[in-house]
Amino acid sequence: MSSQYLSKNYVEETKFGFWFLRSHTWQHHVLRVAINDLRSLFSEPLPVAPVLLDAGCGQGKSFKLLQQVFAPARLIGLDADPHSLALSREEAARQGLDVELIGSDCATLDVPDASVDLLFCHQTFHHLVEQHRALKEFYRVLKPGGYLLFAESTEAYIDTWVIRWLFRHPMHVQKSAEQYLEMLREQGFEFAAQNVSYPYLWWSRARDFGLLERWGLRQPPPVGQREETLVNCVARKPLASAPT
Repeated sequence: MSSQYLSKNYVEETKFGFWFLRSHTWQHHVLRVAINDLRSLFSEPLPVAPVLLDAGCGQGKSFKLLQQVFAPARLIGLDADPHSLALSREEAARQGLDVELIGSDCATLDVPDASVDLLFCHQTFHHLVEQHRALKEFYRVLKPGGYLLFAESTEAYIDTWVIRWLFRHPMHVQKSAEQYLEMLREQGFEFAAQNVSYPYLWWSRARDFGLLERWGLRQPPPVGQREETLVNCVARKPLASAPT
């Protein structure tokens, strides 16, 4: 691993993966869809003028969408890759957005306690080796009553031949949808069934990206009878939370 990264456990992405994170497909079929879905999972009104932290902001393609949907008073982007942060800075300038950028590992967030209203973690968690430490940090930096916007691909998707061929992930930490949700519960986050979704998108279909279903050669499995490849959750830190 190159010493340039700000995490001792950083798993370097492939060249294809780095390119994909600035593609039209990523921005419009992955990021945009996930942000809109997370917005729909709130049970209560959104925080007004929140402090919003994008943990694992990558190349900053989320910034404009987050600004449009959540109207943050402060938008903070955090990543452990200095090159990605440089591209995030360029993206913020191109969009005319004021974004604070922090170089930090998610397992040791360089962010004060109880300072964030919304923490957006989109397709980042499955890249993290120290997942439990990162989740504890997410909980720490959120204000009581603050929300974790969690959107992840599961092991059923990450551990397919095409994804393993095109991208690079720490395979020993991959989890199912229910295992990720149980991690959130164990950390102390609160959510109900209406705060969780299991998107079944064309790009997330294991094995064939849904081609056989689109060609009418196979019926899509019903909810409850398929191994979920995506899980989205809006989880709240309790208003009266115990110290972590």
